[in-house]
Amino acid sequence: MRKIVLAMSVSLDGFMEGPNREIDWHLVDDELHGYFNDQLRDMGAFLDGRVTYELMAEYWPTADEDPQAPDPVREFARIWREMPKIVYSRTLEEAAWNTTVVREVVPAEIEALKARPGGDLALGGADLAAAFAAHDLIDEYVIYVHPVLLGAGKRLFPGAADRKRLRLTESRTFGNGVVLLRYARERG
Repeated sequence: MRKIVLAMSVSLDGFMEGPNREIDWHLVDDELHGYFNDQLRDMGAFLDGRVTYELMAEYWPTADEDPQAPDPVREFARIWREMPKIVYSRTLEEAAWNTTVVREVVPAEIEALKARPGGDLALGGADLAAAFAAHDLIDEYVIYVHPVLLGAGKRLFPGAADRKRLRLTESRTFGNGVVLLRYARERG
C-alpha cells in the first residue's frame, strides 16, 4: 500500500512561513534540491491544497526554459509537469498540468487512493496537512529544519489535537545546515 508522505520545511522555531507568508529564508541549494528531486521523482502523485498548487503552477511549468536555471531546478520542472497532481480546493474550478481538483478530504477516498498501484503520495501545504492529520492519514513526516529563527509566522502544526507516536527513520545534515528528520507514524 502506498504511503502519504508530508514533506515540509520549517524554521528552527517551528514556522513554515514568515508573518507575511514569506519563504525566502529556505536554504535550497543544489545539494538539497537534488535530494528533493531524488525523493519526489518516483512518487505516484502530488497532493496539494489550492494555495500550494497555485504557487507551484506560477513557476514550475516553464522553469526549465531559463538557460540560467541550475540543473536541479530544470529537473524538478520536468518532474512537476509530468507528475499527476490532486488539488484539494472548494473554490478552484479547474487546473492544468495533469491535475485533478477534489473538493473535500474524504478518508475513504484517500484510503482507496493509497490502495492503488504506484509510488507514494507527496502531501504539500500546511492547511491540507492539518486536514489529513485530523483524519490520521499521514504515514510519514519528512521535516527539513532550516537554521533560522523567524520569531513569528505560521506554524506547521498549529493545533495538533491528538498525540501521535512517531519513529525516527532517517536524519541527515546537508552542507547548508539544513537538517532532515524523517519519521514514520507508529500505528496500533
